[in-house]
Amino acid sequence: MATHDHQQNHVRYSSSKVGIIGAGISGIAAAKQLRCHRPVVFEATDSIGGVWKHCSFSSTKLQTPRCDYQFSDYPWPERDNASFPSYVEVLEYLHGYATHFDVLKFVNFNSKVVGIRYVDDGGHQTTEVAAIPGEYPPLLKGHPVWEVAVESNQHKTVQWYAFEVLVVCIGKYGDIARKPVFPANRGEEIFKGKVLHTMDYSKLDKEAASELLEGKKVAIVGYKKSAIDLAVECSQANQDHPFEEDYASCQMAILPENFFSEAEKGKILFKRALSKWWFWNGGIEFEDNTKLEADVVILATGFDGKKKLQSILPEPFSSLIVDSNGIMPLYRGTIHPLIPNMAFVGYIESVSNLQTAELRCKWLARLVDNQFKLPGVEKMLEQTSKEMQVMKRTTRFFKRNCISTFSINHSDEICEEIGWKSWRKNNWFLEAFSPYTSQDYEEED
Repeated sequence: MATHDHQQNHVRYSSSKVGIIGAGISGIAAAKQLRCHRPVVFEATDSIGGVWKHCSFSSTKLQTPRCDYQFSDYPWPERDNASFPSYVEVLEYLHGYATHFDVLKFVNFNSKVVGIRYVDDGGHQTTEVAAIPGEYPPLLKGHPVWEVAVESNQHKTVQWYAFEVLVVCIGKYGDIARKPVFPANRGEEIFKGKVLHTMDYSKLDKEAASELLEGKKVAIVGYKKSAIDLAVECSQANQDHPFEEDYASCQMAILPENFFSEAEKGKILFKRALSKWWFWNGGIEFEDNTKLEADVVILATGFDGKKKLQSILPEPFSSLIVDSNGIMPLYRGTIHPLIPNMAFVGYIESVSNLQTAELRCKWLARLVDNQFKLPGVEKMLEQTSKEMQVMKRTTRFFKRNCISTFSINHSDEICEEIGWKSWRKNNWFLEAFSPYTSQDYEEED
């Protein structure tokens, strides 16, 4: 995206202090925490909610009870209901939150970011970025640092906006599909049926999905949440790594209703795939030479979040997104020490993405307002390196950027940095034995 030439449609807008890309959970949380700066939020679609709106199926539900997935200052209706809300209920909750705090007025819908460029102190585009000194620069510099090209769905014209700080909240799901690489002459081009990624399937209306699947043999490749939701729409293949590793890499999935009953009827069958598979003209073939016949193959193989981020940033920043270990080195899960005046929210996962996104946005808002100072760039890089080593020891899937095994410690450090007490409970017994929820991270006076 960042390489497109949009000069012919250049329309200069008055610069604003804060720009936010994306109106999913993270984008709405960021807009709420930064609302005193009247942020400009760009959302490529016609709705808030991100993947909850655009990559959900009829069986998609929250993975945790509602009381564990809520903003600190906006509890669910019927908060003590222990059920797992459907994606429709989640969207209603998010709309309620955005309406209650009046942040929808900041969102420009059907506004797709098609280019970003870095500008120097004189307002000129540049790819030459001076080495960041020992101290990370303040996020509000008093003049624009980032210019953003935005295409309107209605007019198909590109308009430019300028910001002192840019918050990227596009997440890691829902746009760029991760597709397997196959040997020569064994890819989907030789398959006589239909191949879809879950991203494509989720865009089908009910009638189109029924027409595609009716009377067909359907193979679903994958065993994480999207595959499970699809195979009753749902199923889960056998695992070759333990539960603890799934937890550590944020890959757990809860089976939907009717899963076992549908499996008992023989409507859901399982095939434990070996490490390699490919297509033949009638379906899927595995490296043990067994074949699975199929009319439709749905690839529940995830998304390429790193490529998604790299596509939106100009050089040299695009090359900095992923380090030599294959992860994104974000201090407090939010600031890249080598990318000035930019923040990322919603990229690193935890046990409750909503809770950690909100807390990071509170941290970010205080940083924007200069209420505390970051450590030096080298110190921040050292911290992210230590966290990477923890993830490496915890799971082989450390490149997923998941902090579930040390999310409480992560939150403690954020609280300490913004001047809050890291112990959030009323007494030591609750502190030791009661789990933290978003309510423990309410604003301190």
